Amino acid sequence: MAHRYLFLLKIPAAILLIVAADQLLLNGEMGSWFGGLALGWIGLLLAVRPALRRPASLIALAIAAGFALVLAYDPWPLGWALFWSALSIAALMPRIGRFDDAGRWGLRLLAHGLSGPLTPLLDLARLSRRRPQRGGRTPSNLLTLLVLPLAMTGLFVALFASANPIIAETLGQVRLPWFGEVVFWGMTLVVVWPSLRPSRWATRVTTLLPRTGMPLPSLPVASLLLSLMLFNLVFAVQNGLDLAFLWSGAALPKGMTLADYAHRGAYPLIATALLAGLFVLVALRPGSASAANPAIRRLVVLWVAQNLLLVASSILRTLDYVEAYSLTAFRIAALAWMGLVAIGLALICWRMLAGKSAAWLINANALMAALVLSTASVVDLDASAAAWNVRHAREVGGRGVELDLCYLSRSGSSSLVSLVELERRPLQPGFRDRVRFVRDLQFRMLADAQADWRSWTWRGAQRLATARHMLGANPPKPAALPPGAFRDCDGSIQLPAPPSAPEPAPATAANAAEAAARATEAAVANATANATPPLTGAASR
Repeated sequence: MAHRYLFLLKIPAAILLIVAADQLLLNGEMGSWFGGLALGWIGLLLAVRPALRRPASLIALAIAAGFALVLAYDPWPLGWALFWSALSIAALMPRIGRFDDAGRWGLRLLAHGLSGPLTPLLDLARLSRRRPQRGGRTPSNLLTLLVLPLAMTGLFVALFASANPIIAETLGQVRLPWFGEVVFWGMTLVVVWPSLRPSRWATRVTTLLPRTGMPLPSLPVASLLLSLMLFNLVFAVQNGLDLAFLWSGAALPKGMTLADYAHRGAYPLIATALLAGLFVLVALRPGSASAANPAIRRLVVLWVAQNLLLVASSILRTLDYVEAYSLTAFRIAALAWMGLVAIGLALICWRMLAGKSAAWLINANALMAALVLSTASVVDLDASAAAWNVRHAREVGGRGVELDLCYLSRSGSSSLVSLVELERRPLQPGFRDRVRFVRDLQFRMLADAQADWRSWTWRGAQRLATARHMLGANPPKPAALPPGAFRDCDGSIQLPAPPSAPEPAPATAANAAEAAARATEAAVANATANATPPLTGAASR
């Protein structure tokens, strides 16, 4: 009876979340209220699912609450993905009991997300198959009972509306949900209901995995020794070239710039390091005869060290490329990814030396990735890139390239504070006007967004307050445009094209025939003159 009561409580909880999402999300704006909605979701789960009040689930819910606060500060898709993952782990935890390893939990989260569309339907089917108690009715019988009266009542109301204008006008004022709204309700239910009633398939999907590690063919010791010696030799050549040109600053071959050398090798070298890590992971399992061989262990340590140097060279290549050109959020993410690759290589080597399990390696890498992603969900990478580009731009005496104002404009409010700082520096009048235009555009867009509570965010409010403090009460405006002119994304003024000369009037058929006749006569006369030989002697007299 208590189980049935808890199930009935989950229905109004889901309806409450759907109504809140309808009122807040359907307007298309995303503000700090989204974090409040996430916190409300956590509170409802604790209210209708007592099983989540155990320590393991409470820890996951506390982490989810932390990401809800991140969403309240500045809602972004990465913060939402991390919030949903933590919330889903908490929802599944009562049926698992503990955190075994990140690989299995990744599979469970995937199954949990995919089961979303089926979970409400399966629960409805189970509810319809329940036997009536003490002469009661099942939901399916109740539905059958209601079909005839509801259908006939609807038909009579429609007939009366067509016959009575008062009824028709009253019904016209009733707002019915449109198709897109109904679809949104269904999508919200698909996301919310699995957290209230997780699918058993999501918790049992790991039973499909083998209980023991996948059997892998063991390589002969001699083959591994030869492979590792050759690998170390090839990597030594590559690292030697990097040490000569990247690290020491030696002159590159003629026709090649440092930016070309840096940009071509960054990502292929990371792929090489990943391939090397996979080779060590597969070929040198802890406890195997190959992993216990002292010579192989030394060669593996040397090879991993060379891979770490390779990753460091890739990071240096990216930094050199950024210094020669500019910084973007994608390049910051690439640098973070390279750091994770280096940590992963070190963990693979330590796993072999210390005899750690595969679950330990997966959990250690997942923890490092979670820390990096959590940091990225709080730090605005676009704002960091904009600040770096402004400090190192050529227009302010830096060694970088010309400042890409279009990129700063596309960054939105993330670049506002950096643009204000740039505008206050000594600049050329034309460039200052362009900066002022981009800054003014972002300032007005952010002010409009912060004026509406639906799109208001803590981060946006802080940025707007900082910009207003730096600009003063009357921020300067960009120069007025000439009639018909417009500005590009970088603030440069584009003048209208000059009017083209009028085209000659088209020739009439008679004029065309006359011109063709004159051209023919001229061609015939010219041909005749060329064909007649010049007169000489008596003939000329």
